[in-house]
Amino acid sequence: QVQLVESGGGLVQPGGSLRLSCAASGSIYGFNPVGWYRQAPGKQRELVAGFTTGGNTNYPDSAKGRFTISRDNAKNTVYLQMNSLKPEDTAVYYCNIVLNRGYGSTSTEWGQGIQVTVSS
Repeated sequence: QVQLVESGGGLVQPGGSLRLSCAASGSIYGFNPVGWYRQAPGKQRELVAGFTTGGNTNYPDSAKGRFTISRDNAKNTVYLQMNSLKPEDTAVYYCNIVLNRGYGSTSTEWGQGIQVTVSS
């Protein structure tokens, strides 16, 4: 059994910061974060921060300079540091991770989603 647990969301004022965490637990033999996505009401899910196959990071223009994705392989955890938050960042945020389940098997898992609300 594998579980992804997200934490760190909540209500923040414009200009504020939040740090999201996504921790994987269970029978895991490898941990490869794809990225963080978000979905606002009435909109499609979009990537806000990701890792390339080469291990570099990539961000859409909307997040560049404000969001930072990082990982701790020892803890099977991926983070999203969000600074200078804007009301338009309000959405449910999801982590996406590829897990090595052993015996040549992998699975792509999504976090349960966590609400981030930016409002005064």
